[in-house]
Amino acid sequence: MTIHYHQGDLPDGLTFQGAIAVDTETMGLSLVRDRLCVVQVSAGDGDAHVVQVGGVYGYDCPNLKRVLGDPAVLKIFHYARFDVAQIKHRLGVDATPLYCTKIASKLTRTNTESHGLKVLCSQLLGVELSKEQQSSDWGAESLSEQQLAYAASDVLYLHRLKEVFDHLLVREGRAALAQACFDFLPTRAMLDLQDWEGQDIFSH
Repeated sequence: MTIHYHQGDLPDGLTFQGAIAVDTETMGLSLVRDRLCVVQVSAGDGDAHVVQVGGVYGYDCPNLKRVLGDPAVLKIFHYARFDVAQIKHRLGVDATPLYCTKIASKLTRTNTESHGLKVLCSQLLGVELSKEQQSSDWGAESLSEQQLAYAASDVLYLHRLKEVFDHLLVREGRAALAQACFDFLPTRAMLDLQDWEGQDIFSH
C-alpha cells in the first residue's frame, strides 16, 4: 500500500481510467453543519490519494473536481448517499456514474443486517480493517500517519468488493435493480440536502 498525501488538491496531470474508489471524511454526519475535510481516491492498484480540503485549504480544487466529475470514470463508494451529497454540497460536483457497495450488499446479503465496510472486508475478502480513527479530528491542519492509514483503507478494497457484488447481483437477479438504485442516488442526495433526509416521500 502506498499513500499519497495532498493538501488542497490532487497534483496536476494525475488521471484515472475505468473506475476509482472514493470516500470522504467530515467533521460529523450533518450534511448542513459539518464540513467536508478529506476526499480519498484509489484506482484499485494499491495506491491511495488522500486529499485534504476545506478549512485553510478551501474547496478550490480543480484537479479533484475534474476527477470526481469525469463521466467516463465510474466512482465506487461505500454508502454513496452521504459521500455524493457532501461532494455535491461542498465541491459542486455530480460524482457520477457511481456504484455503491452498501446498496449492493443490502440487495444480495439478505441473510444478515451487517453491511458495514469493516464487516464486508472481513467476511468477503478476509481483510481486517481498523476503525480506531473513525471519530478523530479530520479538521486538523495536517493529518497523522494513523489518520492517513485509516482514510486509505476505506478505498483500497472497494474494487475487490465490487467484483464480489457484481457476481452476487447477477446470481440473485438484481443487477438491473441495483443499477436503478445507483442512478437514483444523486436525486436521493439532493433530497437529503433539501431537508428530506429523514422522510420517506414515497410512503402513504
